[in-house]
Amino acid sequence: RPPGLRRALLLGTNRSVLFFGHQGFLGFRSLYLDEYRDRLFIGGKDVLYSLLLDGAGADTKEIYWPPLPGQTEECFRKGKDPGTDCANYIRVLHPYNRTHLLACGTGAFHPVCAFVYVGHRGEVGHLDPTSVETGRGRCPHEPSRAFASTVIGGELYAGLTADFLGRDPGIFRSMGTRSALRTEVDQRLLNDPKFVAAHLIPDNDDRDNDKAYFFFTEKVMEADSKEHAIVSRVARVCVNDAGGQRVLVNKWSTFNKARLVCSVPGPGGIDTHFDELEDIFLLRTKDGKSPEIYALFSTISHVFQGSAVCVYRMADIREVFNGPFAHRETPHHQWGAYEGRVPYPRPGVCPSKTTNQPRRQYGTTKDFPDEVLHFARAHPLMYKPVYPRHRRPLLVKTNLPHRLRQLVVDRVEAEDGQHDVLFLGTDAGSVLKVVVLQKTSLATTEEVVLEELQVFKVVTISVPFPQQTLYVGSSLGVAQVRLHQCETYGTACAECCLARDPYCAWDGTACTRYQPSGKRRYRRQDVRHSNPVHQCLDQNLTVDDFESVEEKVLYGAEDNSTFLECVPRSPQASVQWFVQRPPDEQRDEVKTDERILQTEQGLLFRKLHRHDAGVYYCKTLEHGFTQTVAKTALEVIASEQLAHTFPRERGDESPRLPCPELRMVPQAPKTWFKDIMHLISSQNLRRVEEYCARLWCGSRPHHRKSKLAQAKHALAGVDVGKKGRTAKPHGERNRVPRQAAAT
Repeated sequence: RPPGLRRALLLGTNRSVLFFGHQGFLGFRSLYLDEYRDRLFIGGKDVLYSLLLDGAGADTKEIYWPPLPGQTEECFRKGKDPGTDCANYIRVLHPYNRTHLLACGTGAFHPVCAFVYVGHRGEVGHLDPTSVETGRGRCPHEPSRAFASTVIGGELYAGLTADFLGRDPGIFRSMGTRSALRTEVDQRLLNDPKFVAAHLIPDNDDRDNDKAYFFFTEKVMEADSKEHAIVSRVARVCVNDAGGQRVLVNKWSTFNKARLVCSVPGPGGIDTHFDELEDIFLLRTKDGKSPEIYALFSTISHVFQGSAVCVYRMADIREVFNGPFAHRETPHHQWGAYEGRVPYPRPGVCPSKTTNQPRRQYGTTKDFPDEVLHFARAHPLMYKPVYPRHRRPLLVKTNLPHRLRQLVVDRVEAEDGQHDVLFLGTDAGSVLKVVVLQKTSLATTEEVVLEELQVFKVVTISVPFPQQTLYVGSSLGVAQVRLHQCETYGTACAECCLARDPYCAWDGTACTRYQPSGKRRYRRQDVRHSNPVHQCLDQNLTVDDFESVEEKVLYGAEDNSTFLECVPRSPQASVQWFVQRPPDEQRDEVKTDERILQTEQGLLFRKLHRHDAGVYYCKTLEHGFTQTVAKTALEVIASEQLAHTFPRERGDESPRLPCPELRMVPQAPKTWFKDIMHLISSQNLRRVEEYCARLWCGSRPHHRKSKLAQAKHALAGVDVGKKGRTAKPHGERNRVPRQAAAT
C-alpha cells in the first residue's frame, strides 16, 4: 500500500473507545474477536484491521486488500455504484485453525477468499497471496445483502445468494477435502430467503450427529391467498452429509426446515405474529448441546409497527424435527401432516451408529436408499412449528420511533440470582440496554430499560465480550463500550438500588461494579424488586429535601411559551411538580391543563402568565423513594418592560435607520437576555433586525464580539444559574432517562 496514505483514528471517552479506520471512514462489514490473541479483527472497505482489545490503539495493524485491477471499472460498467458497491468489502471473518483466519470479500461484485496468517500472540499478520481463490458461494456479491456463515471442521457453511443478479439462493458447503454441496434450486426448499445466522449445535456426544442450523426468513404462498407472506424458519443439515449416489448428487440429502413462531396470543384465538426475523443470539450452556436461542423479530402491518424477542429451547426444536412432515397434494391444497409410511433411515437423520443395523450399514448418505432421498426432496418442511418458551415473547416493543435490528444477551450473576441483560441495536444507531425479570407467574415478565446508548447515527451491529464490553459497529467505525457506568446512578444507596442494573451494587460508599466474590456486609442490590427502603435502611438513604438541589434561574416573556426541564433518572419513576410563589413559603402542586402541559422531559407553558412566576420543584417517586431532581426559579418578564426597546406594532412601518444613527437605550445588566427571550417568539423579522443592529452598533468595538456570543447563547436557550454557571443547552440535555453517550 502507498506509505502514509492510510491513517487509523482511535478516540477515547470515559466509557468507550472509537475506531474510525483510515480517513475517518471504516466501511465496517464484519468483526471477529480473538480472545486467545487479545485482538479484534475488523473487516472494512478494502482493508482488514487488527486491534488490541485494551483499546490503546498503539498496535493497530492493517492489511490492504482492494479489488483486482479492472474489477472496479467492470463493476461500474455493469451499473453498480462505484462509491458504495465497487470495492472489496470484507464480509467473512472466521477462525480457520490456530494460525490462520478465513477472510472473504465482495471484490467489487467478484467475491474472493483468502487465508490471513495471524500467527501466535504478538506476531504481525499478513494475507497469503497463494491462497486467494474465488468466493462464489462463500461470500455475497453485494456489500449489504444478508447472509450467514460458519466454519465447521475446516469447511465453510454459508447461506447466501450466489450470483451477480441475486437470483440463486442456497445453503453451500465448500473448502475442505470433501466435494462441495448445496441445496437444489427449488422454491420448495428456499423461496427468496434472507439468511440471519448459522451455527453448529451438536445433538449428543456422537460427533456423527452434529448438525449445522440456519436461521432465515422466506416467502410463502398459501392456498387461500394470492400474495406472498413472510415467515421465519430454522433449517438444519448434517455435517457429515455427502449427498446421494444417484439422487441429490452433490446436493444436501438431510435438509429439513421448520417454522419459527413468535406471536402474542389475542382474543378469540387470533395471534399477533412477528414474522420478520432480524437477529439470532445463542446463549451457550456448559454442555454445548442445549443453548438458549434468543431471536429478535419485527413486524410492519397496517395496524402497528413493533419488535419482539422470543426464546427457544433446543429440545423443542429437535422435537419438531422428529415430528410429522408437512404434506399437501398440490399448491392449491392446504398443508397437513403426512400420514403415509416414512422410509428408513428417516429423512433428515445423519448416518451414524443409530442408523446402522446388522444387515443394513449406512456409513454415509450415499448409502441411503433412493426412496429416502426422493422423500427428502419432496418433504423438506416439518408440519409443526417451533414455539418459544412459555409460548409467548419475552419482550415486546411496539410503536417505537426506530426499528430494532440486532440482539446480544449477557447472563449476569447478581445478588438475587442470574439475570439476562439484552442489548438491542436500532437502525437509529442507538443501543437499548434492557433487563427482563420473570414474575411469580412464569408466563409474565417485567422489562426494565436501564439505558439507551447513542453510539452512531447509522445502523449498528453488536458483538459481546466476556470482560463486560460491548462492540458496536457501523459503516463509520467501531466502538468499544463498557456495559456499565455505575457512577452515573447517583451518590446514594437508594439511587443505586433503584437503578436495578445487575452490573452495579452499593458497596457502602458508592455505586460500583458488582463483584460476586466481594464483601457482603455492605453490598446492596435488589434487581428483582428494587426496594430501597428495605435495602438501604442502614445506609445513606437520601431523604426528600427541597433545598438539596442547586437552583437555576429561567427567564420567560409574558404571553410566550416556556419550558422547564426535568428528566428523571429512571424511566419507571413518576414525576410531580410543585411551585412556591413568593412571598408564600407553601409549596403547592402544579395543576396542568391545556395551557400548562406535563411532558416526559419537563413542564411546558404554552402561554406564560405573570402569576406563573415562582420556584418550581420537580420530584420523582419510585418504590416509595422520593427525591427532588430539579429546582428552577422562573421569572416572568412583563410585556411593558420590553416596550421601551421595541415600538408597538403599527400598520405603517418605521423607516430603517442607518447603523451610526442608532442609539442604545440604557439597559440594566443582562437586559439583553430579556430582549432575546422576547425575540425568540417574535414573528416580526424587522424587530429582530433592529435589535441586532442596536446590539452591534451601540457597543464598543472590543465588546461587540462578546455581546454577539451572548446573543447566540441566548437564542440557543441557555439557562443561567445563580452562581454565574452556564448550564447545557436544552437540546443537549433532553435525553432518554439514564442515557449515556458513547461518543
